[in-house]
Amino acid sequence: MYFIVDFFIFLFGLIIGSFLNAAIYRLSLLDFSFWKSLGGRNRSYCPRCKHPLAWLDLVPVVSFLLLQGKCRYCHKKISWQYPIVEVATGLLFVLIFKYQFSSISQLSSFNYQSFIALCFMFYVSCSMIIIFVYDLKYYLIPDNILFPAIGVAFIFHLFSGILIGNWILGFGNSIAAAIVASGFFLCIYVVSRGAWMGFGDVKLAILLGLLLGWPNILVGLFLSFFFGAIIGVVLMLLSKKGLKSEIPFAPFLIAGTLVAMFWGEKIIYWYFNLFLFS
Repeated sequence: MYFIVDFFIFLFGLIIGSFLNAAIYRLSLLDFSFWKSLGGRNRSYCPRCKHPLAWLDLVPVVSFLLLQGKCRYCHKKISWQYPIVEVATGLLFVLIFKYQFSSISQLSSFNYQSFIALCFMFYVSCSMIIIFVYDLKYYLIPDNILFPAIGVAFIFHLFSGILIGNWILGFGNSIAAAIVASGFFLCIYVVSRGAWMGFGDVKLAILLGLLLGWPNILVGLFLSFFFGAIIGVVLMLLSKKGLKSEIPFAPFLIAGTLVAMFWGEKIIYWYFNLFLFS
């Protein structure tokens, strides 16, 4: 039964991933109103030939495979971004669901609080996927995605702190992590005058701090720089980038955050045990 639930969560993630691709494309056109397509006023279309797409062309992943990665009408290649984002969203939704409900017994205790927490995690993960892809493509973090996510995260942790009756453990913990993370990047931004770090990363750190809390934010930041260093070295070895080349950092921040979100406590436990028993 648990496998069946995971399967439907994955399908739900595929569908949401399709909408995220539409959002990313419309953001690049400065027209973030992809919901209009639901009413037929602004249907999805091929970005190459502008031909409106039928529902058969919009089935997540399946349409891409059946069409062999090409538009049905102009036969131009479709970017691999579309199936990758769809599958990544589906897998991330399953991870979030299993993180919230690791067993059937936990699923049986499903209530409105767990439902709100699940919706919050789905929403924030969607925001991070959009930011990840958009910064990777355009070297820019869209404020109209980031600011609402920060607001929702702030409100969620505010009410979570009230419900558990412990402000230090709940809301205060998240605020402290957000201040530390954004303050750290702000120092880098000021010292380098924007050469080493964009101000968008400073704002993104607020969201990531609210999401991870303390001390998981330290794990997220460490992993972000670790992933960035590895990819940077690989790109230089492949002669794709030089020492002065610009590399978007938001994808590394988000990758580090996702790892810390699911396995941060285990990493911290492993790290301390490594030094205590070495």
